[in-house]
Amino acid sequence: MLELGALRYTPAGVAALEFKLAHESQQAEAGSPRQVHAELSAIAFDTQAKLLTGRALGTPLRVEGFIGAKNKRSKRLVLHVTKIEFIEGEIDATAAQR
Repeated sequence: MLELGALRYTPAGVAALEFKLAHESQQAEAGSPRQVHAELSAIAFDTQAKLLTGRALGTPLRVEGFIGAKNKRSKRLVLHVTKIEFIEGEIDATAAQR
């Protein structure tokens, strides 16, 4: 994690947390390997949001989710995290985040 916002609650009372991930990997493109480095805005709700609260920046993790609009009034795309896996013993946190 590169950035971690403050835990907040939606008008419906659901916990929400915005954060930013770093991603680093090697992917195949047009038959050749390509190094990929990216930063991605993300949001987690309910249990997933509470799992991230208070975690240190740089905590290595893997996430799953879907790309969607930040909210009903915004067209800005963010990763909506639905699953979080904390990686123990990982040295390079940016390489571990997806």
